[in-house]
Amino acid sequence: MGILAPSILSADLSDLAGQIRLAEIGGADWIHCDVMDGHFVPNLTFGPIVVSAAKRATKLPLDVHLMIEKPDKYLEDFVEAGADYLTVHFEADVHLNRTISRIKELGVKAGVSINPATPINSLNDIAEYVDLLLIMSVNPGFGGQRFISNSLRRIKEAVELREKLNANFLIEVDGGVSNKNIKMIKDAGCDVFVAGSSIFKSGNISAAAAELKNLII
Repeated sequence: MGILAPSILSADLSDLAGQIRLAEIGGADWIHCDVMDGHFVPNLTFGPIVVSAAKRATKLPLDVHLMIEKPDKYLEDFVEAGADYLTVHFEADVHLNRTISRIKELGVKAGVSINPATPINSLNDIAEYVDLLLIMSVNPGFGGQRFISNSLRRIKEAVELREKLNANFLIEVDGGVSNKNIKMIKDAGCDVFVAGSSIFKSGNISAAAAELKNLII
């Protein structure tokens, strides 16, 4: 069964607890938090304070995705805020192995994310150490973008990498996930499905989450 992780990037933060609750009613499994710094990506979102507020609003695991430069400087802050999964970008971290090890030392699951132009085989020497591999299916920085079609091939390549390494990381996809493509994404081998606009901008958060969840059962 697939894991549905609604992204609060698209939620109304003035009613964060209420928005998360509606996603829970619809069958959300995790809550995804997109942290952007305005440097690594051309947008600025939120930091540990909002992650902490999300933690107080739900008992679901928090899936915190750091789209920031020098993420190793902020690991403790986000773990203290309540991250259960903490993901950093391959492209943003000079000492990725050390960062992944540090995340695990802090007692949470460690993830690595790659942008659409980064080859899957770039992760050959780190994938066996991570708990989560996040494939960006849009160029990171903004919600509501269109799914990049060759992401389906990249998901399949990630499945092959996992098998080659005899690893057990989850494969997550973030960007443009909707009821129109989520079944194809699942069939390609995705385990965790991040959806923002298609849930929180739908007009009926619970119904939209439920529809997506039913498509990945």
